[in-house]
This record gives sequence, structure tokens and C-alpha cells, in this order.
Amino acid sequence: MKVGGVFSGIGGIETGFENAGFSIAWANEIDKNACKTYRTNHPHKLYEMDIKELNKKIKVEPIDILAGGFPCQAFSIAGYQKGFCDERGNIFFEVIRLIDELKPKIVFLENVKNLKSHDNGRTYKTIYNLLTKRGYHIKDEVLNSCKYANTPQNRERIYIVAFLERKVYENFEFPKPQKLKKSIKDILESSVDDRFYYKGSKFYPMLKDSMKKRDTIYQLRRVYVRENKSNLCPTLTANMGTGGHNVPLVLDDKDIRKLTPKECLRFQGFSNKFKFPKDLALSHQYKQIGNSVTMPVIEAIAKQIKKAIICANISKNSKDVTTRKSA
Repeated sequence: MKVGGVFSGIGGIETGFENAGFSIAWANEIDKNACKTYRTNHPHKLYEMDIKELNKKIKVEPIDILAGGFPCQAFSIAGYQKGFCDERGNIFFEVIRLIDELKPKIVFLENVKNLKSHDNGRTYKTIYNLLTKRGYHIKDEVLNSCKYANTPQNRERIYIVAFLERKVYENFEFPKPQKLKKSIKDILESSVDDRFYYKGSKFYPMLKDSMKKRDTIYQLRRVYVRENKSNLCPTLTANMGTGGHNVPLVLDDKDIRKLTPKECLRFQGFSNKFKFPKDLALSHQYKQIGNSVTMPVIEAIAKQIKKAIICANISKNSKDVTTRKSA
């Protein structure tokens, strides 16, 4: 089955589906720097344009699955929570337009946990009603990366899977939790460039007083330092490379430093084969990782989708054989 991706970023969702055995027909992303990274790692077609122009300016190949993590800032508790009153939230209606035009058998959506409770549930109800009106059967679940991806990051996201075929819907189940085997120590690099250390920072004296443990991650919160006592990395954000606020920090054998982009990629479940363009600024690398997804969670869900399709087809074929025999 062929997958089309929207709001693709660096391709975390596409990679997850590809690892599960699906074929990626095309992807769509508007951010030019994210597109550079996408093309560095993926050979398939990437439409670098606003989703509003997709299938208008250029007609895209028909697909079986439409997948994407539509902009979450409008619904996040970390933002202003304007929802559909925010242009970034309003862009969801372009997803509905594409669904009407492409008629995919399955729609896969990812967003922040807060989506379901936003505006007293009215935002999610709108999404639900728009999809069910088009004949889709919907299942959703909030999954945490540390429980479903074997990566020590506390990252809760809602995943919405909508099916046109009721039999596939009935056979689909979200993946079961798995035991977390990786620790923060397993993620960290052994040798890190000096530019990641905070020795010359104005925050260094405060950090030095607060950071004493080497088996946890701290966060610089502008005026204080927060220790994450869960032995997990806090949710990686798009602004973690811009300066003071919410920057994840560790104390290693050398000194106090922030996480490297490679470490952040590992916390998101990407393999060491993933590469950034050589000329891409660190700030863009951190932003792209924070805006991405925990890839193994996507892969686990995609495998469950594939299993549901296979089970539904087996059931259908068995029924057809029984019908022919009785005839």
C-alpha cells in the first residue's frame, strides 16, 4: 500500500511506515531547511510547498494512506491554545480537503496530547465529526514514547487512525506497551565537541550549583534549574536550541553541556544513519528534531495497521471461499 505524507518535517512518520513495510509515494513540507534534511535522507518525491497548493498546483499520485502530524502549536499547553482560531490549527481543514480529493482508505494523524481536551473537547469533536461524516471509523490513543518506543523520553502524543473499511477498523489494535531497556546513559555520546559545553555561559555558576548527578537530565528554565527525577529525557521541543529556556542538559565526565543533535535524534528513535546537511545550523537541527516524532512509535502503529489489513483480507477471502462452496 502507498503512503502520502503531509507536514512531513524530516520524515519521522514516513520512516516509521517504510520500516513497517509500506511504500512512500510522496511527502509534503513547506519549511525549506526541513526539506533539505528530508532530501538528504529520503529518495522519494518531496513536494516543497504549502499544503494549500498541494493537488492544486501539482496533482499528486493517488495513495492508500494519508499520514501526517498536523501543526500542534495551536493546541499545545505550551502555546496559546488558540486551536482552530490559530492559522496553524485551521490548516487541518486542508487535510480534510485532501481527504476529499484523494479518498485514502486510511488516515493517520499525530498531535499533542492536549488535542483531545482542547476547548472542552470541541476541537477533537470537530475532527471526529469531519472524518466520520466521510465514512471513516476512528480509533485514537495517547501513547508515551518511553512505553512504546524503547527510548527514555517522556513524550505523550495522541495518535488517530481512521479507516474506511470497517473490517480493517475492527481488526486494528494499538500496540502493547513494551519494557524500557535503554537508559539515558545508552543514548549519550562518549566524546562531544567543546561547543556544546556551558563553561563560558552566564548560566554556568547556577548550573554548577544545581547539577550534581550524571544519570539524569536537567533543564535550564531561565531562572532556575530543574532536575528530571524520572530517569527520562523531558519532551524535546523545537526551541531547545535557541538559548536559555527548557534546554536539556547533562553532566558528563568533562563538564556541563547540552544534548547534541545526534543524542536528540536517538531520543526520538532515529538510527545513527540519519544525517543533517553539512551546512545546516545547529538551531535548525534542534528545531527539526523537536518538531519531529518518536519514529519507533509510528513504526509500531504502522505494523498494527498492516496486521489489521492482512487479517481483514484473510477473513474476507475465507468468507468468499465459503460462499463459493455453498453455491
